[in-house]
Amino acid sequence: MKKANLILVLSLIFSTALFGQKTFTLLSEDLGGETTKIQEFNGFGCSGDNQSPQLSWKNVPKGTKSFAVTMYDPDAPTGSGFWHWVMFDIPANVNELVTNSGNVKLNLAPKGAVQSITDYGIKGFGGPCPPEGHGFHQYIITVYALKTDKLGLDENKNPAIVGFNLWNQTLAKASIVAYYKR
Repeated sequence: MKKANLILVLSLIFSTALFGQKTFTLLSEDLGGETTKIQEFNGFGCSGDNQSPQLSWKNVPKGTKSFAVTMYDPDAPTGSGFWHWVMFDIPANVNELVTNSGNVKLNLAPKGAVQSITDYGIKGFGGPCPPEGHGFHQYIITVYALKTDKLGLDENKNPAIVGFNLWNQTLAKASIVAYYKR
């Protein structure tokens, strides 16, 4: 019995050391499993506050030179999903975006960060606004740890061009999925 217990304890220690590694993680104080009227877009038939959520990340991979954050709805009835937020060139010493930093008029985003156009055709955050009766949409918020300090793009680049450049420069990424329906 003592030998079996010793083997079990050693197995637990070994598996924790092997599989319990600290991974790049995205967190939010504002979001749980669903978004709310606070994040909902104000326009396109929606009447929310259009506030981007607070986000923070930890366990940044070695070699990270900057970050990017996106919010994407793969359930939008467009044939290609819908990009709600694209921010990049976030300095490597930043590990948080405060609530409503996606509002470009408030200048709450980190200095040097670029917020390019969304599929709404605006710069900055454009919250959820799924069609009424279309059911739950998933909103995937992702932070990318990048191996470059600048993507070399400006605020007029569309999400596809930014995404291509992110793909080429990503060391690691972490996501939160939140749901919303009207």
